[in-house]
Amino acid sequence: MGKVLFGPAGNSLSFYEEGLKSTLETPMWLKKQGKGLFEGGLDLFEYSFGQGFRMTSEKAKEIGDKFKEFGIEMSIHAPYFINFANPDPVMYEKSLGYIRTGIKFMNAFGAKRMVFHPGSCGKMERSEAVGLLRERFVEFMPEIEAELGAEMFICPETMGKSMQIGTFKEIIDLCTISDKLLPTFDFGHINALTQGSLKTPDDFQRIFDYSFEKLGEFRTKNAQVHFSKIEYGAKGEIRHLTFADTVYGPNFEHLCEVLVKNDMSCHIICESSETQAEDSVAMKQIYLQSLQK
Repeated sequence: MGKVLFGPAGNSLSFYEEGLKSTLETPMWLKKQGKGLFEGGLDLFEYSFGQGFRMTSEKAKEIGDKFKEFGIEMSIHAPYFINFANPDPVMYEKSLGYIRTGIKFMNAFGAKRMVFHPGSCGKMERSEAVGLLRERFVEFMPEIEAELGAEMFICPETMGKSMQIGTFKEIIDLCTISDKLLPTFDFGHINALTQGSLKTPDDFQRIFDYSFEKLGEFRTKNAQVHFSKIEYGAKGEIRHLTFADTVYGPNFEHLCEVLVKNDMSCHIICESSETQAEDSVAMKQIYLQSLQK
């Protein structure tokens, strides 16, 4: 039986309200979450370098060692500046540099996965931008593969805005280029981009079915997942919400049914606004209860 893991992206507001400040304090705090509901607390934590790599390797190792002590797996999120569809060769090299630096931090943390936004269309037609992005991945992935350890992956993410490259089919098709590319299915983004299309378990199933067909069982069952409810408009994502939202969705119960049915082992990172740990607890409780049915 597969085992789905749960945890937050960054620290919840409640972490700071309890007087905690340092990421070194996060692992012990995460292990206390869900007390009275299930044993063992939360399982994952995603550290964001969205605004750049503002940390020493020594500090990253100290943090990574602390998470290992508590048995919590780490992933990282690469800077938001990455755009492999930018036609400027200088900007392309900068994007590649962010990936390489990210791999160094993965090693320092002991992390196995790095999530990143692959690119955006800019002034190009979508087909042209996607084609350029694919060409570049074919070009650089052999070198990146050599830099990644046996269980390490870089994880392009499905995106929530219409000008961004990252429909679920675009991400899955991109991942066919290398076995070291593991998809990140951000279901809040997918739902926002498609104007609320994720309404039933079958809507989630068809996404995984496409991945099973293109990427096979291992990478599909072990995919990285981001989950949150997201407000959207005509052009897609507007802002992240919490599980208290009853308007926008998607609903985790529908995804959970598919996770259990397909014996998945996904890593599910919650990106709710300020309640990401609490909503991770809610998801883990729903999942554990589903396993008992």
